[in-house]
Amino acid sequence: MTQLNRRDVLKAGGAGIVAATVVPGLAQAAPTPYFRHGIASGDPLPDAVVLWTRVTPTAESLPGSGQGPVVPVTWQVAADAGFQRIVRSGTVETGPERDHTVKVDARGLAAGTAYHYRFLLDGVASPTGRTRTAPAYDADVAALRFGVASCSNWEAGHFAAYRHLAARADLFGVLHLGDYIYEYGAGDFAAGGKVVRPNVPAHEILTLADYRLRHATYKTDPDLQAAHAAHPWMIIWDDHELANDLWSEGAQNHDPATEGTFAARKAASRRAYAEWMPVRFGSGGRLYRRLRFGRLADLTLLDLRSYRSKQVTGVAQDDPARTITGDAQMEWLKDELTASRARWRLVGNSVMISPVALGAVAADLLGPLAKLLGIPSGGLAVNGDQWDGYTADRKELLTHLHDNKITNTVFLTGDIHTSWASEVPLHAARYPVVPPVATEFVVPSVTSDNIDDIVKVPPRTLSLLAEAALAATNRHIRWSELDSHGFGVLDVRRERTQMDWYFLADRTKPDTPATRAASFATTSGSQRLTRL
Repeated sequence: MTQLNRRDVLKAGGAGIVAATVVPGLAQAAPTPYFRHGIASGDPLPDAVVLWTRVTPTAESLPGSGQGPVVPVTWQVAADAGFQRIVRSGTVETGPERDHTVKVDARGLAAGTAYHYRFLLDGVASPTGRTRTAPAYDADVAALRFGVASCSNWEAGHFAAYRHLAARADLFGVLHLGDYIYEYGAGDFAAGGKVVRPNVPAHEILTLADYRLRHATYKTDPDLQAAHAAHPWMIIWDDHELANDLWSEGAQNHDPATEGTFAARKAASRRAYAEWMPVRFGSGGRLYRRLRFGRLADLTLLDLRSYRSKQVTGVAQDDPARTITGDAQMEWLKDELTASRARWRLVGNSVMISPVALGAVAADLLGPLAKLLGIPSGGLAVNGDQWDGYTADRKELLTHLHDNKITNTVFLTGDIHTSWASEVPLHAARYPVVPPVATEFVVPSVTSDNIDDIVKVPPRTLSLLAEAALAATNRHIRWSELDSHGFGVLDVRRERTQMDWYFLADRTKPDTPATRAASFATTSGSQRLTRL
């Protein structure tokens, strides 16, 4: 059977189911010619935060060009918006070797504190950003709120979701769950086939210059710039930062015969990502990491692309030698979850961990017959690119939660362009007799196509049947919505964690409104969801 990519899965899933059944006080000045790609901050620690910008010191210093001079750029962190009380500052050099990007890990800051920051080149200041440090590790934090987003495709619309997040003064920061950029050429993956605004470069990106220019294009979006300036971001990558349905040694959307070696493309995409994103890499280029927010919550951010085995179908998905995390990351994740003393364990998880099967009896109810029928342990999965395609790793992780009595684990997921609220079962076929071990909230795409866009039907028609079929065959899935674009807001309190889903009226319009569409909460210690 041919492995479906995500667009095919969305289309086949919908059709198959039917057949079967801005913050106050923040300066929002327009970018200067020197700082036309905005500013950003990210990965807050109690004493540090990553600061980012990109400068254009001369006309020829364009992204991906490899041209332009090496220049000194000053950064400043202040306790006030007028920069009368500068608490940290420094000067760094940047040039064509790093595409004129600037990334500083500003240290020596006070825990749980809001700051203003900016950059200067030749005495000209960038727009001012606002960031904050994480609370002290032992701080008794009552509540935190995060914006949550994923899957922002330039050609498929405007980033109005980011405008709405930028305008909220109640957010600690923004969690982006991957597919921050897309690699496709012009018209290859637009808004239901319609290009709202063309990609730059127009061809599919392959080289370092290509990836740099695509990142630069995205960071000219005014709503993205506003959201980065308003809040610190915590970001993980998924596949489209390199190529669709990525695995450790290849991707569905990479052909070595016509696109060169995968190793060269991978190195180019990762170098550009490291240059252009406000993220803190670990030793050896490791991206999975943990952020802590006092005693209220720990946030583990996973890398589910760099170490995974190639996607397969059928019973091969159950092969224990296959992995989605890699052995080292799995052991790290289990250790972090066990060691956490926070009330809530939030997991930034780029692909869905809850099982999703279509009308299939789970294999553990069929015994030996299941292998003859080619049914993997989780049933006939909709999308083998998710944890459904790596059942041994999922079983290992969920069994660890169960056996060690680890509670209040909430998976936060993007990737599939749609909205879901699920109770994560240890044994899907025995749910709810065997209780869930975690919960999962999946946020919709900012702009990327979903069911109605791909199948080209009016919203809330085909999808209503699809959602009903999903609910009938997956009892742990408490809610799904397969048509809308938007974002989430996660509200974390001692007694409960709640996700609110906000849907855009029209992703193709930059001024489109957003409406709260649904809310689900899990009470501390329950691993259950309640619709509010």
